[in-house]
Formats: sequence, C-alpha cells, structure tokens
Amino acid sequence: MSIAQAIAPHLPYLRRFARALTGTQQGGDAYAVATLEALIADPNSFEREMEPRVALYKAFLKVWGSIAINQVTDTPSASGSITRNLAALTPPARVAFLLSSVEGFTHEQIAGAMGRSPEDVAGLIDEAGREIAQQMATDVLIIEDEPIIAMDLESLVEGLGHRVIEVARTRSEAVEAVKRQQPGLVLADIQLADGSSGLDAVNDILESFEVPVIFITAYPERFLTGERPEPAFLVTKPFRVETVKAVISQALFFDQKSHRKEKSAVG
Repeated sequence: MSIAQAIAPHLPYLRRFARALTGTQQGGDAYAVATLEALIADPNSFEREMEPRVALYKAFLKVWGSIAINQVTDTPSASGSITRNLAALTPPARVAFLLSSVEGFTHEQIAGAMGRSPEDVAGLIDEAGREIAQQMATDVLIIEDEPIIAMDLESLVEGLGHRVIEVARTRSEAVEAVKRQQPGLVLADIQLADGSSGLDAVNDILESFEVPVIFITAYPERFLTGERPEPAFLVTKPFRVETVKAVISQALFFDQKSHRKEKSAVG
C-alpha cells in the first residue's frame, strides 16, 4: 500500500486536529499541507511500522514543532472561548489533550505520535486537566446517594479547583438544589436513595437550563435508549480517579455555555 493510500482516510481528521491545535482554519490547513509536502519530499520519514494514523500524526507533529507558519489571523472554526482555552495550555499538554479527547487516541498511540512514554502522556493529560480547571473553575452539583462515593467525588472536584454547591441524594433534592443555584456542571448517579432516578433528575434540570452532565453509574446499559440526555460523558462504576478528572476536563472544555467562576466572587 502506498503512503497516499495509507493516509488518505485520515486526512480530514488531521485537518480537524491541526485547526484545533493552531486555533485557526488557515493556520491548521497550512500545517497539514506542509506535512504532506514533507512526506512527498522524504517518503522514508513516514514510519511504516506504525499504524498509518499514528505515523501521519507523528509526521505532522514533527512539522508543527519545527516551523512557524501559523502566523495568520483567521476566524477560528471552534468557539472563541475554546480557542482561548486551548492556547493557554502548554504545547505538549495541548497536543496530548486534543489527541485524547478529540481524536480518540489511546495513551499508547499518543506516546507513539509524540515520541514519549505512555506514563509521560498520562502526566500531560493530567496537566491539561489541571490547567483547564484553573481556567474554567465552576460550581458543581453532585447527585449521588452513596455517602462515601459522594465524599470521594466532592474531594476530587474540589481538588480540581471547582466548588461543590450541594450533594443531592434524590431526584427532588436535585431539582430543589438547582432552584437555589444553577451549577456549571452536574455529576449524576442513576439509582438514587428513595428509588428515584438520577436520569429523571437530569431531565428535569435540562428542561430549565442547559448544563454539561457527567453520568457516573454502575448501570451504563440504561443509557442505550436514544432518549435525551444523550450520554456524551459517561463514567462506569467502580471508577478510576484519573478517568473522572479527564472527563470533567473534557465536559467543561467542550461545553460552550460552561461559565468561568469569577475569582472575586464569594460563596
């Protein structure tokens, strides 16, 4: 198989990644073109022993790190807030975060594309999560009936720089909580203390206002209904702390309506 045939299916996604990384359509496309030109000039730079997608992104990152052609000003295809948040991340963390959250690369694939170890990649993604949390600190509602799990989630969320406004144990408590104060993020279990449903609680909340929701549940199959809310962010119990941190960062980062808590605000 030729290099052209190997990389052709991945080029649209490379352009998406390049635009997100540089913050502009024109700059991203310029880097993508420069990558193709580099492969044409030196076909041996394409590492055939790697997965074609990983090898293509590795070639792109080599170009991105070696030349500065993204000096043009253009209207970003993503929202302005997303672009600003990306630009504020340190470059390696930005690359690792986008490869993971946008392109769906595994840590091993990211390690191959970046020329780093999987352990380094995990650290970079964690670094990105902390930096995003600092930029987008928000108020969080936890809907969870198990006290120990609720305490663990509260500690985790606050460790990322967010503020837990309330822990609700039932559907009715959750609905009443958002009447008192609207959160910027909801973490919700499914099966609650009184037999009520966290899914119903979230549906009630979303009837009033939009907010990113992360479901943390031992019953992921209950989301396979096609009904709102769609499980864009789903963590299965028992959960790993690193997984929850990463998903929180992704949910806030990609939610255009998530709000940044003012540093001067008082609780």
